[in-house]
Amino acid sequence: MPQVRAAVILLLAGSTLAGCGGGGERAFTSVGTPTDLTCVPYAENVTGIVLPGDAYAWWREAAGRYMRARYPAPGAVLVFRPTAAMPLGHVAVVTAVLSQREILVEHANWVPYRVTWNQPVVDVSPANNWSRVRVWYPPIGAFGTSAYPVYGFILPEATLASRASYSSR
Repeated sequence: MPQVRAAVILLLAGSTLAGCGGGGERAFTSVGTPTDLTCVPYAENVTGIVLPGDAYAWWREAAGRYMRARYPAPGAVLVFRPTAAMPLGHVAVVTAVLSQREILVEHANWVPYRVTWNQPVVDVSPANNWSRVRVWYPPIGAFGTSAYPVYGFILPEATLASRASYSSR
């Protein structure tokens, strides 16, 4: 019977990321800041990027509206592809680029009902192209075991403007 209970707990823990990290119990009260926002409205509030649809749709919706990139920049939105465990995808805001393969992000609902800041994300793609990442999971104090597929980064207008003025010099 303990094995069945452990399997149910693991199943529930895995399902907490479905829908941009929503769902699950409000168990991690010592991690981050409480929120009722999901990742999409949180990213909209932080970056000013407003696109229709769930997180996974942001990549498609950004085409022609915002610059999309394969590599991170502070203020950009990292867009996760949908997976079985995360069917609505996920978005996170880049707060810092630490190296070619490591960034810090802030996001809502990676930990259910919490906003977390300056969380490490590492590029684990074989081609070093930010197509697969591993994400820090604060409740365990380590990177999660899953490698998540991502579309890339959406740059906010401020980033577009600053790049335009830089390239015109």
